Amino acid sequence: MSNLIPRDIPWSDSTNTYIDQGRLDKAQERIMRERDDLTISCGEDHPLTDLSKNALARIYSVQGRWDTAEELEVQVVETRKKKLGVDHPDTLTSMENLASTYSNQGRWDDAEKLGVQVMETRKKKLGADHPKTLTSMNNLAFTWKGIGRETEAVKLMEECIQSRQRVLGLNHPHTLSSYTALVTWKAEQEDVVLLVQSTEDG
Repeated sequence: MSNLIPRDIPWSDSTNTYIDQGRLDKAQERIMRERDDLTISCGEDHPLTDLSKNALARIYSVQGRWDTAEELEVQVVETRKKKLGVDHPDTLTSMENLASTYSNQGRWDDAEKLGVQVMETRKKKLGADHPKTLTSMNNLAFTWKGIGRETEAVKLMEECIQSRQRVLGLNHPHTLSSYTALVTWKAEQEDVVLLVQSTEDG
């Protein structure tokens, strides 16, 4: 759980302890205070203020508070676009976080739009086989699965797995995670086919 929360901000030791212990309510209180202090001392658009908002958004996501997470993530995306540029790695990461939140809200069209943008930009900037690009492919495949574009989701996940095996190795956790998802999806497709055949035979 704690690895979902950014650790690249100089939090107090007690805040880091709360995060490590999974005591997110306490961590949230601390980070909110530190965010407010940073806003006053550094400004709304300062990188440290931006990072504190991102950390809060990640906590809200872990808690399932998607609307609250979305509000902060939109702010982070817009600030990073303005300060760093649309193609900056940090901007793309924040866009990917927002796409994930849209998926959890059931806003599949919005999630797909951002997911495609992130994947294509990373292909252009980092290369098709870069681990970050492959993460985008994996996430977009899940989005397409959520939309009901089963065939495209399976095809993209197969491409992702082939690249992850080549780049990361067969036993890498990311490779195994994608492979598990693909096996599950194909099993679901087979179940549907069998159900249709059974209905027709009946």
